[in-house]
Amino acid sequence: MSRRRAFPDTGSAGILQRPARPSPKAGHVTQWSPDRWSCDGSGAAGNFLLPLKMPSNKSVSDAPITQFLNCHILKDHTLQREDLWVREGKILNPEKLFFDEKGYADVQIDCKGSIIAPGFIDTQINGGYGIDFSSATDDMKCGVSMVARRLLSTGVTSFCPTLVTSPVSVYHQVIPQIEVQDGGPKGAGILGLHLEGPFISKEKKGAHPDQYLQTFEKHGFQDLLDTYGSLDNVRIVTLAPELNRSEEVIRELVRRGICVSLGHSVSNLSQAEAAVKQGATFITHLFNAMLPFHHRDPGIVGLLTSNEIPAGQSIFYGMIADGIHTNPAALRIAYRAHPTGLVLVTDAIMAMGLPAGRHTLGQQVIEIDGLHAYVAGTKTLSGSIATMDMCVRHLWQVAGCSMEHALEAASLRPAELLGISQTKGTLEYGTDADLVLMDKELNVKATYIAGEWVWKHCKVANELEMGSE
Repeated sequence: MSRRRAFPDTGSAGILQRPARPSPKAGHVTQWSPDRWSCDGSGAAGNFLLPLKMPSNKSVSDAPITQFLNCHILKDHTLQREDLWVREGKILNPEKLFFDEKGYADVQIDCKGSIIAPGFIDTQINGGYGIDFSSATDDMKCGVSMVARRLLSTGVTSFCPTLVTSPVSVYHQVIPQIEVQDGGPKGAGILGLHLEGPFISKEKKGAHPDQYLQTFEKHGFQDLLDTYGSLDNVRIVTLAPELNRSEEVIRELVRRGICVSLGHSVSNLSQAEAAVKQGATFITHLFNAMLPFHHRDPGIVGLLTSNEIPAGQSIFYGMIADGIHTNPAALRIAYRAHPTGLVLVTDAIMAMGLPAGRHTLGQQVIEIDGLHAYVAGTKTLSGSIATMDMCVRHLWQVAGCSMEHALEAASLRPAELLGISQTKGTLEYGTDADLVLMDKELNVKATYIAGEWVWKHCKVANELEMGSE
């Protein structure tokens, strides 16, 4: 009895094939190991093809080479029928492999027509699966790790845990516990924290608790340092640009390599443009928690078409494409105005993945009603319960954009925002082999980090049990 190894969904699922045995002169064999697979709660998968220590291209690397074939890969902004080659966690240039190294694949994976896109990157996620990143706990590291593991099933391979407006004591307790780390079988990678608040507008606080909002009035940047306690491992800070002394704060954050995002604000366009000239590059969940567009002063929204953006600087904007936070018409307007700036975010709260009912977000009680998350007792939206793959599908379905652009809004664009597109967010040669495999309807079938299979749909267990005499 032989066991076939497959990607999720029988029929369209890809089959991991044993490559043809090379000639003895090649000095290489591949060992078939049918007993190493798992479909446990983590979704982690074992290494089921185990190359021996005599690769054909030993002069370059001892590491095995994996070839994904019969797939459509997202490259150069288009889906192309092309094989993908991976070694040591990086995407290989096959021409160099063939002609310079005289190498070939140790492992071949037949994707059966699947789409391969760069792994998704979520730059704004407040928690999920019962974990609230803004909770006062000494065990936040464990909670973040659990969420990181569960995110693999949604195609997310990297993310920024987000803290909403909280007491100073919570920042001092939680921030030191969340460190930047690479992803792998145990979960998606952590790119750094996103601190959303407390330096935001009272008028546009949304679900942020009023009593913990702060300003820069007394000491400017020192007020921010005193509040957070540390900026180690912080990647993004959301603030309201109309606050007094915000420009000096933005300037110092940018100097330290931290992305500044404008949001929860009553800023006019001139104030927003001034913030951009100091180095701000992002807009937190466009349209939500900011002044509505007005033809005489479009406010922060006007940055999408402003002619005051410094040369060489790009503006990106987050969109919660969950079908709740933004009307499809508004989504289309934003996309058509500035398609290359759209960054999909989930803004997911701890209730993502949980049943309807009451849950917490920082210092607030949140009520889940269908796909809506409200501050309890109100109709104020408070984050979402959407997953990134849901947002990608919704954007593709309603925004009038191509499938490629929808996928890039969850991969390339956030990577460009964070300045990491040289390693993540693309399938260019030499970049990290963080991959998401999907069917033609953009349902996630499998997730890879650094070329390692880290999640699969549990239907694969049924495929693994199939075989023939």
